[in-house]
Amino acid sequence: MTDPNDDRDDPPRVIHEFKFSHVTTGRYLPTPGKAPGWPFAEIGHWTMDVDGSVDDWVRELADWRREHLVRIGYDDANYRRPELQWAQRNFVHAQMMVEDRYFYDPVARRYTVDRYLDDLERRFGGIDSVLIWFVYPNIGIDDRNKTDLAHDLPGGLEGLRSAVDDFHRRGVRVFLPTMPWDHGTRPSEASDWQSMATLVESVGADGINGDTYNGVPRAFFDACDAVGRPVVLQPESTISAEEQLIWNVQSWGKKAPNEPVPPVAKFKWLEPRHMINYENRWGRDRQHDLQYIFFNGIGYNAWENVWGIWNAFTPRDAETLRRIASIERQFAPALVSMAWRPYERTRQAGVFASRFPLEAYTLWTVINRNEYVVDGEQLAIPHVEGTRYVDVWNGVTLTPRLDDEQAVLSFALEGKGFGAVLALREGASIDGLDDFLATMRRLAETPLSSLSATWHSLPQRQVPIAPTLPQAQAPEGMVSIPAGEFDFVVGGVEIEGQTWEGNDVQYPWEPSARRHHRQRMQVAAFHIDRTPVTNAQFAAFLADSGWWPADDHHFLHHWQGGEPPAGWENKPVTWVALEDARAYAAWAGKRLPHEWEWQYAAQGTDGRRYPWGDAWRDDLVPSPNRGRILRAPADVEAFPEAASPFGVLDLVGNVWQWTDEYEDEHTRSAILRGGSAYQPQTSHWYFPQAYRLDHHGKYLLMAPCKDRSGCVGFRCVVDAA
Repeated sequence: MTDPNDDRDDPPRVIHEFKFSHVTTGRYLPTPGKAPGWPFAEIGHWTMDVDGSVDDWVRELADWRREHLVRIGYDDANYRRPELQWAQRNFVHAQMMVEDRYFYDPVARRYTVDRYLDDLERRFGGIDSVLIWFVYPNIGIDDRNKTDLAHDLPGGLEGLRSAVDDFHRRGVRVFLPTMPWDHGTRPSEASDWQSMATLVESVGADGINGDTYNGVPRAFFDACDAVGRPVVLQPESTISAEEQLIWNVQSWGKKAPNEPVPPVAKFKWLEPRHMINYENRWGRDRQHDLQYIFFNGIGYNAWENVWGIWNAFTPRDAETLRRIASIERQFAPALVSMAWRPYERTRQAGVFASRFPLEAYTLWTVINRNEYVVDGEQLAIPHVEGTRYVDVWNGVTLTPRLDDEQAVLSFALEGKGFGAVLALREGASIDGLDDFLATMRRLAETPLSSLSATWHSLPQRQVPIAPTLPQAQAPEGMVSIPAGEFDFVVGGVEIEGQTWEGNDVQYPWEPSARRHHRQRMQVAAFHIDRTPVTNAQFAAFLADSGWWPADDHHFLHHWQGGEPPAGWENKPVTWVALEDARAYAAWAGKRLPHEWEWQYAAQGTDGRRYPWGDAWRDDLVPSPNRGRILRAPADVEAFPEAASPFGVLDLVGNVWQWTDEYEDEHTRSAILRGGSAYQPQTSHWYFPQAYRLDHHGKYLLMAPCKDRSGCVGFRCVVDAA
């Protein structure tokens, strides 16, 4: 291999020429300063001379933009619509799980929007919009479709509207999700776009997020317009068909290349009023993300609760976002300037700037890609007499050195840090500027480098299960499980999260949550129900106790006239929340099993994969239901040959079964065991099955109304004397 640092091979040291292709694909535009085919970009990136080629780059890129807008038949009418222009100021967006405990209090049974927003304001300055996410990863646990789940939120659509109103009261816009892949659950009575338009109108939402969409179809825009609720469409993935830029006035951006020269966002360049919220859900060091958005003058998706995994901002990144968002909000009109220019010339290597000019003032956003502090002269800009220069990142006035007709501006940039400069024309004013600068001066007293950049997972707690009165003999309908040593080996089947710390659950003997678990245990003797609790048994409980849940939405949803359907008496009871199952257990003098008790009773001591052995057998479980509508479960004693080594029945493949609950500061979840017969088709995003005895499902909990499912039942245990 040729050594790029060997002068005998005469590698190029200064690159001045850049030819811009007339065909550009992908999310980001090629960067200036790198020769096509130059093989040592990563080894010798210090040889790049961006200033040497950037003027040609910008000139050719401007030509490309003009041509490309013609090619897609561009019309900017939707960017000029007043009711959609809030998107141009939507700098900090957050995807929020409805299961987040800061959003809903299951004990008080009320939405707590103020608590949720107060926390974000305290940590990183708050948000401009929120995506209320009520679908994945629980969808597919039964046949409820993506809009059904909105109706199952606490208080139904009226309750959701009250939460939307609370967000609006705080100046936060609201998005709702839709996804094209949900065609395995219950068919909707209307098209996706008509269903979403009805939902948007009912709750007063402002936008629609298109999960997995590379541009949300025009049909959604038109359907909402038709009901008098124009919405901002926000595709999750980057727009692929560029003409969709016309009606998708906002989008997410992902995976910006982390190279020495920061990339330019393609759709921001094509239409500077197009708002991009950059998303990096699994990022733990967001420094590059934040430099990218500041350089491009775009927004961020401050997503921390990722499917119940808490990926919090570090203190450094949170404070960085606060300062970036403060500047972007203060100078929002400049950031949609049609004369935006990236790669403004700078005086220091590794320092990059973008210029956002208006008639009254010009803003420069500056980033330092070096790991070290860069102080001294940073920008040299054309000087106009009477202009006021301000270092807005630090909130102080700058005194320029005048060099012919240029103002040379000096200031310091932290390593991997940020800067911003304002040039305010004589006689011009900006509302609230002095108060804003005072705030930035106060913030700048704390260097970003002094704040922790260390990420930590969120500790979880297993919710205790109170012991029962010990009994020497197994009560009727129960099986005795002897004490013994047991290798508890299990892993979560979550679709996402890989092996990141914080995924799945944290058992009491573990220092953090993780997907894979192994523990040698001494299990005390106990008695366990031979079968799941049946509809007949649950009916007896209700008749004797008079119990009824305070939140009764979907409680025993499959019953008719207060009774199980005919022929369902010996089928496992479903549509019961964790709270319902606990109430039954307390009435019966029992409790729910710990997960390892359930697994020990199902597996014995030989580590088998299924209750009957190591090989799957279709004849020992109900046939899978791959239709779009739930069917009745099998009777609990329908497969006697599927018994575990201890004689326990109906453990796998009929209905899921409640076991332990876990909670952290933001999320509650329950471990479900055994899987169900329901297997919705058309997508791999549905709640995954866990038939093997070394697998479990993690089910996010919000409130009984949403948690109840037609595919989840339970069985009980009693402690042995």
